[in-house]
Amino acid sequence: MTTTSEPLDVQPTPLALLLLGRESDPRSERGVDCPGDLPAPSDPDLVERARAAKAKLGEKVFVLGHHYQRDEVIQFADVTGDSFKLARDAAARPEAEYIVFCGVHFMAESADILTSDAQQVVLPDLAAGCSMADMATAEQVAECWDVLTEAGVADVTVPVSYMNSSADIKAFTGRHGGTICTSSNAERALEWAFQQGEKVLFLPDQHLGRNTAVREMGFSLEDCVLYNPHKPNGGLTPEQLRDAKMILWRGHCSVHGRFSLESVEDVRARIPGVNVLVHPECKHEVVSAADHVGSTEYIIKALEAAPAGSSWAIGTELNLVRRLAKAHPDKQIVFLDKTVCFCSTMNRIDLPHLVWALESLADGKVVNRIQVDRETEHFAKLALERMLALP
Repeated sequence: MTTTSEPLDVQPTPLALLLLGRESDPRSERGVDCPGDLPAPSDPDLVERARAAKAKLGEKVFVLGHHYQRDEVIQFADVTGDSFKLARDAAARPEAEYIVFCGVHFMAESADILTSDAQQVVLPDLAAGCSMADMATAEQVAECWDVLTEAGVADVTVPVSYMNSSADIKAFTGRHGGTICTSSNAERALEWAFQQGEKVLFLPDQHLGRNTAVREMGFSLEDCVLYNPHKPNGGLTPEQLRDAKMILWRGHCSVHGRFSLESVEDVRARIPGVNVLVHPECKHEVVSAADHVGSTEYIIKALEAAPAGSSWAIGTELNLVRRLAKAHPDKQIVFLDKTVCFCSTMNRIDLPHLVWALESLADGKVVNRIQVDRETEHFAKLALERMLALP
């Protein structure tokens, strides 16, 4: 027996204007305007203009589309995926002179680090930042390391940084013998780190670090402490730092952090037998109450393998959930929360910005190029290579 998926039960909020690219959030976005005039969002020729510019560029351009991008942008992506997969895909296309990354700033930085000097990475809107990545600055992390040094634990602490971090933070990690991780290989990265030292400084997402350590590796919540960069000494005593196994940075994803235990309880009450599937960037109590937990790629594959007629409540970004519901009409797929939960910064990349970037490149003008300086690139790449070498 099969069921037709119902419309996703979501209600718009004032923040939904962000997904149109008409507003900015000064608390989480970089707020950098693109030079020149963008095509009007209502231009009926936008799709054809994008096709024409992309055709004119031919193999010189390679368009990457993150899973959280809106459909109007995804339709022009040569490949789709998560941030690290896309960066590696770009590196595997050396013939592409231009890499247009439809994602956010840290993703474009990673692509620049992994691609050759002959390739130029373009971010259609420089305001497409990441609130999580912005929660850990190079200055704050350097100060944290000083605190760990004063507590006498820096020498036995290995930094592990989530892919969702700036190039500066990746470089810090590389300088101090650490590695990068994704939501798919966080457990392997932590196992490696604990073979190198006694403690881990996990940056910048506290939830992924806590969930991996406690849920996957058998640590207790008491083994984890939260370092708050806005408090003296991170709000921790030297004794707390010496006793801890996991030193978690006080950062989070603005999208996944909004899901609550109440969201899980509500959807179970509304849809008997529903499978709750969430991303590990969600809070620990949400992950503990879910039936399944996994990365974006895990979520996609789980729904592909799910039997017809099954019901699923998904705790991740809404663009992806809607796309999955459309792709699997034989299953009931709903959004875990009742209110709109787009990634506002990811949604800065809209069709007008993509058209502007492609047409500029077709005219021989490189716009919004993302370049990581040589020293930062060297140490960030060192940390990324350690991740690639993980078993």
